Amino acid sequence: MTTTEALDGSAAVDDAARSVARPFYVYAVLANSLFQRGVFVLFLYERGFSAGQVALLQTLIYLVSGLAELPTGVIADRIGRRASIVIGQVLIAGCLLGQVTSSNYWVFLALFMGQGVGMACVSGSDTALLYDLLVRRGATAGYVKIKSRFTMLGTVTSGVAIVLGGQLQQFSWGIVYLGSASCLVLAVVVLMSRVPEIRGADAVDEQDGAEKHRDATAWRAMLRVATPALVTLVVVSGLMHATLTPYIIFTQKTLSDQGAGTALVSVVISAGFFVGGLVPLLSDRANRRIGYRIVIPVSLVTLAVALGLSGLGLVWVTIAAFLVLVGIPEITAVLVDNVLNEAVPSRHRASLLSMIAFVESVLIGTGYLVLGTLMDGLGSSVGMATYAAVPLLACLLWLPVLFRGARVTTEIEKPADQKAS
Repeated sequence: MTTTEALDGSAAVDDAARSVARPFYVYAVLANSLFQRGVFVLFLYERGFSAGQVALLQTLIYLVSGLAELPTGVIADRIGRRASIVIGQVLIAGCLLGQVTSSNYWVFLALFMGQGVGMACVSGSDTALLYDLLVRRGATAGYVKIKSRFTMLGTVTSGVAIVLGGQLQQFSWGIVYLGSASCLVLAVVVLMSRVPEIRGADAVDEQDGAEKHRDATAWRAMLRVATPALVTLVVVSGLMHATLTPYIIFTQKTLSDQGAGTALVSVVISAGFFVGGLVPLLSDRANRRIGYRIVIPVSLVTLAVALGLSGLGLVWVTIAAFLVLVGIPEITAVLVDNVLNEAVPSRHRASLLSMIAFVESVLIGTGYLVLGTLMDGLGSSVGMATYAAVPLLACLLWLPVLFRGARVTTEIEKPADQKAS
């Protein structure tokens, strides 16, 4: 192959990756224009709910999402990944509209359960759809870069939406929630008009030599790819998310208890989303120079430090720790996502990723309940500091994989462009 042919081939792959990525970038902006995200805890408190009740709602949404992951993953592989996303986003939009029209806690429980099902329809399906479209175009080498930009756009958009949400709330909560629901509907329109459908039966990463590895069910596929290191990675990643997600949400309460006003809280949370959105742009570089094995414990220790500093009870220390440290785990999330996609076959990708998301959802839901209980019993600051034990535990679980160099992915059913590299 001549140098010119190699360059032309590389340019073609880049063009293919860009054509796949563009509608996903637009979707990321619209799907993350959730104006209530940075102040919804304050909305729930305004409705008269306690910290424990709020924690229960958040626990419920993630537990229901986790339980729904398995059937929705199978459905996504059967009827299509895009169809599953559309169903999920429309369901979430409807639940948001229901929340702003009610103040009954039992109604909120039902709506949060519905929202959890919607989240399950989206999770696993969006990543599977993006990754398989790249496989189909022979462009998976660009996945980390595309996913980091996808994450950046979504997270930065969330930051802007949070600032706008804090301002729109001054007029009414209805405008905040209606705006969020409308953006989700627009995201669905973009998917339906610009992104082709892919089902598990397409099996886009199965090559001629991979026929013998086909599995009749997702459970068999999971048993085949589930190395001890992969199982550890799923648990450790779940504990990381079970720390980061409640930390971001309950920082609203912590800052409020430490003397910050609603306007300042919305600005801080928004800035945190900006940081969390820009930092993942370093994911590709971190993947090449450091690798996910080392980035994972760094992220976990970072989370523990952030929680510990929040426990000092000093509002500006809490703000500084939040803004400086909250973005680092987002790099890990992108790298882990890439490893998991490489580890599972296309035929059951949505189902397998949903199984993994199930574990993460259960851990996140449990994390909300534990942190909410700690904050109610010990106070918001001390509760935060005590919760630092969770990321430290995850770090300890990861150390054997780090030092032994155990394999996470398998060589089975790798995409063609990866086999050739």
